[in-house]
Amino acid sequence: MENVVLIIHLILALCLIGVVLLQRSEGGGLGMGSGDGGGGGVMTGRQAATALAKLTWIFAIAFLATSVTLTILAAQKSAGSSVVDQLGGKTQQAPATTPAKDNSLPAPSGDLLPPSQNNQTDAPATPPRAD
Repeated sequence: MENVVLIIHLILALCLIGVVLLQRSEGGGLGMGSGDGGGGGVMTGRQAATALAKLTWIFAIAFLATSVTLTILAAQKSAGSSVVDQLGGKTQQAPATTPAKDNSLPAPSGDLLPPSQNNQTDAPATPPRAD
């Protein structure tokens, strides 16, 4: 449903842009562009609405209606959830793995291990010979 409304919204946006660009410029925006230098470009109280102007209003109203519809659909889809909750739940759940024991390294010497795990013997270790 949301995709259909979104496609209609995009089509309406393109149609609205096209219709606005097809209309004839009235010229009088901020007093510029009238070209005749006189007051002939001033709008009268009642102007006849052209077909393009009516079509612009129709497209604009439909565009606003689809905008509101998309907002309502997005609000219903995300009701009760937060972006922080969605991100926080996924980053907090790291897999609990135990590191593999590497037997290739010698056990630390000294008082780092409890006496039951101390691998040292009473005999002094002989240093390796340098050949």
